[in-house]
Parts: sequence; structure tokens; C-alpha cells
Amino acid sequence: MAVHIPGTRALRTLEAAARHLNFTRAAEELGLTPAAVSHQIKEFEEQLGVALFSRTSRSIELTEAGMLVVEAAADALDRIGRAVTRARRIKRGTAVVKLTTDAVFASKWLLPRVDRFRRLHPDIELRFDIASEVRDFGYDDVDIGIRFGGGRYPGVIADRLFDNVIIPVCSPALLQNGPPLNEPRDLLKHTLVHIEWSQQGVTWPNWRMWMAAAGIEDFDDSQCVLFEDTSHAVQAAIEGSVVALADFTMVAGDLSAGRLVRPFELGIKMPADFAYYLVYPSESASDPRILAFREWVLGEASAEGIAQRASFL
Repeated sequence: MAVHIPGTRALRTLEAAARHLNFTRAAEELGLTPAAVSHQIKEFEEQLGVALFSRTSRSIELTEAGMLVVEAAADALDRIGRAVTRARRIKRGTAVVKLTTDAVFASKWLLPRVDRFRRLHPDIELRFDIASEVRDFGYDDVDIGIRFGGGRYPGVIADRLFDNVIIPVCSPALLQNGPPLNEPRDLLKHTLVHIEWSQQGVTWPNWRMWMAAAGIEDFDDSQCVLFEDTSHAVQAAIEGSVVALADFTMVAGDLSAGRLVRPFELGIKMPADFAYYLVYPSESASDPRILAFREWVLGEASAEGIAQRASFL
């Protein structure tokens, strides 16, 4: 579980042991020793007077009674966790909005603009949860989020922000001092990097796809350098040694500042449904704080979309 709630140690140990059916893996998750997990389970069984696990030399299994107790324990932990989240929101008060987003979006798009929101709404304190993991609004202590994905989230309102167009970028020094980049095939003389990402059958545009769009069908992508994180690929390009594929919106600031340049104008769009979305629980749709942030961020995204379209004309 993401949050350790006082007084729930035995329940958390029981739930983890039942989920893994392995005391060692449960111990690793909980930060305990296997012996400590085994001891807690045995103590739990002794206090209840019921065997929850059947044990052999090689494995453990839940007993019928254990299944009943574990189901109730998991439900109790979930209910307590959600209640604690609501309590923490009450403590924060109505003047605070906690936003969750990933590090790339935060550093490359949101933080350079956030002072404008603060000037418009000085009565709202905006706090950040920077994480790549998807948060649960019912359980995690967050009010609103910005995430990349397909935009279909049960019980959550999702507002699409802008198109994602993937373009080649490099440093001005590489463009000036490296092998010439007069046509797309000249890229074969350079180190090419991109991120490796796929979800729901959709693949993030890579160099093979970009080369095909540029009319180069015999491209061998075995020499490409792969990154898991966009920020690493962009930083490698800024440092001057590679040509990277990057999301135009996430590098627009670097392009404007001259840290990066576009050797070619060709860009590849992500499938229409896949984009950054502003997401928040349906029950928060009338919350004045959420409405204020939503209006502001959609306005910023609209302006970004206009600037993006102009750059490709």
C-alpha cells in the first residue's frame, strides 16, 4: 500500500502475504524480514484461533477461513486509506490544490507557466506531486492530475490538452560542426536517439517511423540509442552529441532559447486519442479550485496549440 496507516501493521502484513503467497516477497514489499512476517502471521492466527494459511516445506496456501479474513482485511485497508485521504484533504483546507504529474511535463511545460496561475489566483496554493505512477484519487492525497494516455478513465473527467507532434532536434553546435544535415538521409551519419514506449497497442514514434515518413524505407534502426525517459533523450541532444526525437511541446522552450534546433521540419503525430490530459474525479467537477485551475490550464494549452500549428505552417 502507498500509505502506512498507524495501527494497521498486522492487516498489511496479512494482505501482502496472501497476495504473494510467499513470506519472502511480502517481507521485501513491507521492508521486513521473512521471519518477522512469519511471526506476525502466526501471532494473528493464535489471537484469532483460526489457521489462515496451510504450510508445506515448499509453499503456503490460504485456507478457506484465510480467504474470508484476507478479503475483509483488504476491504478494511482500502476503506481506511480512502478515509485518511479525505481527512487529509479536509486538513489542507479549501485554498490548496494538489496536482500530480510526471517530471517531464512539470519541468518542460507546467513550471515555466505556473507563476501566471498564481498571479491570477493568489488565494489558491498549488502543490505538486511529481511522480510517474498513476495516482488513485480515492486513495492518494491528490486533487487533480495531468497524465499522458488514452483519456479513458472510469469515474474521472479527462480534458485533452494538445496534440503531440514528434520532431527531430539537436544542438546548434552539432548542426554547425557535425556532418552536414541537408537532407533526411544525412541523419545516418549521426547518432540517433529516441524513447521506447508503447501502451494499448500504440507505439511512441521512433526513428524507423520518422525515416519511413521521410521516404527512407531502407533505414536500419539497430544502431539507434534507446531511452526510457524523454528528459534523458532531450538532454543528450542539448549536450550536442546526438539527434533526438522529441515531443515538440516539451522542447518548445529549448527551441525558443536556442538550446535546440530543428534540422528538419517533418513531424509525426501521435494517434488522436493519445495525449496529455487534465484529469480529476467526477465529484470534483463543481469545486471552484478545480474549475479555476482547469480554466487556466486549458487556456494555456489552447495558446500552445495555436503556437504549435503556426510553427508547422
